[in-house]
Amino acid sequence: MAQTAKYTLDAEFGCGLGGIFQCRSLWPRKSSLGAINNTAGKEHERDESKLKQRKPLQNPKSLTEQEPKLHAKSTEKTALVHPKPPPNHESEPPRPSDARRSSTSSSTGSSQEFANKRRQQRNSAGSADELNKMLVIRSQSGQMGNISKVVTTTRSSMKNIGEEVSSNTPKRRNSILQSYSSMGNIVRRANDEKRRSREMNAEVLKEMGNEEYKQGRFEEALSLYNQAIAIDPSKASYKSNKSAALTGLGRSMEAVFECREAVLIEPSYQRAHHRLATLYLRLGEAEKALYHYEQSGPQANSHDIAQAQALQAHILVCNEARKLKEWNILLKESAAAISSYADLAPKIHTLQGEALLRLHRHEEAYTTIMKTPNFDVNSCTKFFGPVGSAYLLMIRAQVYMSGGRFEDAVSAAQIAAKLDSSNEVAMVLRKARAVALARSSGNQLFKESKFSAASTAYSEGLEHDAYNSVLLCNRAACRSKLAQYEKAIEDCSIALNVWPSYSKARLRRADCNAKMERWEASVHDYEMLIRETPGDEEVGRALFEARIQLRKQHGENIEDSKFGSNLVFVSSNERFRHYVTLPGMSVVLFCNRTKQNQGLQLMEQVCKRYPSVNFLTVEIEEHPYIAKLEGVNSVPAFKIYKNGSIVKEIPGHQTELLENSVKLYSS
Repeated sequence: MAQTAKYTLDAEFGCGLGGIFQCRSLWPRKSSLGAINNTAGKEHERDESKLKQRKPLQNPKSLTEQEPKLHAKSTEKTALVHPKPPPNHESEPPRPSDARRSSTSSSTGSSQEFANKRRQQRNSAGSADELNKMLVIRSQSGQMGNISKVVTTTRSSMKNIGEEVSSNTPKRRNSILQSYSSMGNIVRRANDEKRRSREMNAEVLKEMGNEEYKQGRFEEALSLYNQAIAIDPSKASYKSNKSAALTGLGRSMEAVFECREAVLIEPSYQRAHHRLATLYLRLGEAEKALYHYEQSGPQANSHDIAQAQALQAHILVCNEARKLKEWNILLKESAAAISSYADLAPKIHTLQGEALLRLHRHEEAYTTIMKTPNFDVNSCTKFFGPVGSAYLLMIRAQVYMSGGRFEDAVSAAQIAAKLDSSNEVAMVLRKARAVALARSSGNQLFKESKFSAASTAYSEGLEHDAYNSVLLCNRAACRSKLAQYEKAIEDCSIALNVWPSYSKARLRRADCNAKMERWEASVHDYEMLIRETPGDEEVGRALFEARIQLRKQHGENIEDSKFGSNLVFVSSNERFRHYVTLPGMSVVLFCNRTKQNQGLQLMEQVCKRYPSVNFLTVEIEEHPYIAKLEGVNSVPAFKIYKNGSIVKEIPGHQTELLENSVKLYSS
């Protein structure tokens, strides 16, 4: 019967009062605050008043002298059973009533009774203090009836309850405890109300986040989902919605981590599985994508699974091609994998970049790696593991080297070496350090005009990276200074093969060709440069000089040629045709002889900024045939020709449009 009562009480209070009264070692000695009921309180007050009227024992030493050995044993046993109270509870000195009761019990000569008495008192005090901790509740307006303040109990009143519970029969004890079970119901209802209130607030925040997400305001939605999670972190839907907001912000790896937590909280959450599978697909993890598509039930369709399977097949071929060093196959398959919805996959983008590096297409490799979604090292390590993250950094270091970012290359290789101690990574680190040192040493020697020594330093770096465009171009500068033009041209050509837009190497090659009087090759390079930088006066002057020398080499008359005199007045149809069919671009102003000042002023301003472009002026009174043949309906008017064909017509008063068009078509 006593056991049944105890189980019922445990179920009622949640943590079990029956177990509380058995834990004697947890009761701190500390004064309580209030009483549970008036009867117990009044009785306690009368007991306290009586105790105050009594005088304390004047000579507690006499007590210990009566039974020193027995009392010492009892104290040692009690100390083993009852440890000291925690530091945040101050210990109380012995009460006079305890000393008196101890004296009385010792006078009877029953040491066993004395020990039992002390043990019972400690049990009672502990029970009272535990109940005092449990029976603190918050008032609930409209739902808690007439309870309007926090219910507290004093240690002294609860002591009486504890004494009754511990000293009576099981039947009587059950009756006493049941009289207080209603208080446990109140506590439980208060806790339930508080929990329901918090859950309701979290749901409101989630719904608000959903509305922000629908409007595309992902930052605001993320903030609201975070607030909901802070209130109730056990809801899988909050984590899944946060994952969706992070995806909208382009933070895909963080989204994966949140979605993982959602499916851990609720393994049968199919929508979260589908969201996680889609993220894995875009990040290039085909096997994981397939697994979570299978777990997502009807959320996944056959198209989703087919995409994941296609990606898996491409990745298998990529891995095999890398092992066999079949770089063209790796390039093709990695491109196919990226197009199979793996647009955010760092590993696949890196495989593509590696293939381009090995094929000596450094500029394309650099562009590919720079387009790769930039995830921080910690996220990549958490997602791919240390070895996978080290691979990404290793290839990035080599791409940085090819682009002349030597310090960045060393830094990336050092981080990779910390994650992966393999020989391949260590070799890349050594290579990056050697190339960076060669560049810095060569630059210093070049500044000191020690061109031969500088050339040697750059050559030492090229032993580690034979196709490094920066080292090649720098060595070409040294060789040009040493009048080794052929070798300089060779270095520049190799640099341009791996990095076609390397303008410094092209300019250096054009200059070397000019010094070797290879005017046609020089003009070709200068024309490519002027398209890239149409307003560059230095390049324009070099191009003009190269063209003059080429015309002279071909036996043409160059007496009227002068740099900056690219504004030509057309005197005949033949002269007009000659200029507009030249390689490059020509701008023609059709105007009246009497109203040509505004158009001419504009032409003079523009032609100074674009010396490589031919500017012509046609007076329609002198050449009506040309105006009619070219379809001129109103004057002034500008027409832009490229290789003999009209590419743009501009009204004469649109100054800004003319300059923008010249810049566009000359590049």
